[in-house]
Amino acid sequence: MQSATNIGVFGTGAVGRTIAARLADLGHSVVIGTRDPNATRARTTNDAMGNPPFSVWQRDHAAIGLGTFSEVAAHGDILVNATVGTGAMAALELAGSGNLAGKILIDVSNPLDFSKGMPPSLTICNTDSLGESIQRAFPDLRVVKTLNTVNAQLMVAPERLASGEHTMFIAGSDAGAKARVVELLHGFGWSDIVDLGDITGARAMEMLLPVWVRLWGVTKTPLFSFKLVR
Repeated sequence: MQSATNIGVFGTGAVGRTIAARLADLGHSVVIGTRDPNATRARTTNDAMGNPPFSVWQRDHAAIGLGTFSEVAAHGDILVNATVGTGAMAALELAGSGNLAGKILIDVSNPLDFSKGMPPSLTICNTDSLGESIQRAFPDLRVVKTLNTVNAQLMVAPERLASGEHTMFIAGSDAGAKARVVELLHGFGWSDIVDLGDITGARAMEMLLPVWVRLWGVTKTPLFSFKLVR
């Protein structure tokens, strides 16, 4: 049984909500963050993906707080970046370097560029990654990349596919931070976790996304994953 932890989640979209709800179910104290909480509460229409307004979702998850990015960063001993990739840096800047210093950041986002339509390309690749960019910009953060290669439902419930018999990757330059994140992954139900080394391993993980998007188009479902057979 994991000890309860204060966790802050950046991003109120489907990924942020799904992760926050699962963490709260596991007994953690969770606050989810947005740029403007009042505007987030005031929305009354579904988002582009058909998800209900945040206020509707929060009625079913009353234990989860809502705050600014700064408030979320101050609350969490562990933080989760569940923003869209292009918004990650701005969110972390609003969180404030003082609130981020020394904390673990689980980066689940991807640097997807939809400016030319589908399928998206990557804004960063080959010799760099979003995970590395975050680590450089906030050197006192302990950035761990993981969960970005599956959809939100599988992130927190891998057993929904093949009884959980598929692989999750992880990368980060702080061994202690990775060990703590592995504990959280085990809590979600992940058992086959492959360590790709330091934070430069985020390059390979993020570059799986063009393959992931193509597979989604072929399979017509986001409920698929990768399995390393060895």
